[in-house]
Amino acid sequence: MPTIASNGITLSYEDTGGIGRPVVLIHGWPLSGASWSEQVPALRDAGYRAITYDRRGFGESDKPETGYDYDTFAADLAGLIDGLDLRDAVLVGFSMGGGEVVRYLAEYGDARVSAAVLAGAVPPYLLKTDDNPDGGLARSDVDDMVAGATSDRAGFLDGFTTTFFSVDGELVVTEEQRAQALELEKAARDEALIGCIEAFGTTDFRADLGSVSVPTLVIHGDSDAIVPLEVSGQRSAEAIAGSSLVVVEGGPHGFNVSHAEEFNRALIGFLQA
Repeated sequence: MPTIASNGITLSYEDTGGIGRPVVLIHGWPLSGASWSEQVPALRDAGYRAITYDRRGFGESDKPETGYDYDTFAADLAGLIDGLDLRDAVLVGFSMGGGEVVRYLAEYGDARVSAAVLAGAVPPYLLKTDDNPDGGLARSDVDDMVAGATSDRAGFLDGFTTTFFSVDGELVVTEEQRAQALELEKAARDEALIGCIEAFGTTDFRADLGSVSVPTLVIHGDSDAIVPLEVSGQRSAEAIAGSSLVVVEGGPHGFNVSHAEEFNRALIGFLQA
């Protein structure tokens, strides 16, 4: 994979190239850019320049001991966008990657970005607090995830990845597809796994959403057991003026794999609108 210097580290990325509008695909936890394998060919065939990268601590990117917070992730993304000199870009964030999208727009503006997509994404705010009673995670839930990933990483990720691709306890992808995701997760540094749980579980993106002014697609599965539609996608769509909400019926969290055709149709339709 090619690499690029960004924010003091080196990120690994893939770029289909060409003169088409650039679409930057930001992966979820605890995967890597390779998790977009169902989207990259569809985007390329539709004439777009698809760019994926591995978040710090994951895949083939540098794995520093620290820096697993959204201000740093957004700075990493800014370095990639500036380094590749992207213009008129579309930012597509899946799950925790949606946090990078809105934090980038809030901190760096939209001079280089013309549209955004939040796919099964964690904004606006997962943590339940007194002023956020509709959040999906209690503080104890975050602590339990950290404890599980710390004490039995392999077992925790095995269970998480099953839920990631399940609806009502039933796996809706092939075992091979689930195993492929588990393989991608092996490259993650322990500190990255733990730091990202804290980041996506406790970061408040409500103010960031208020600063999003580019056309935005919110797409979410209605059977997401990891980041429920009513906790995140629905609320984000309400918070972003003029956004469009597409709900994928029967879609689990990993719906870009399980419902790839429907996901790609909605994404490309939004880009072509």
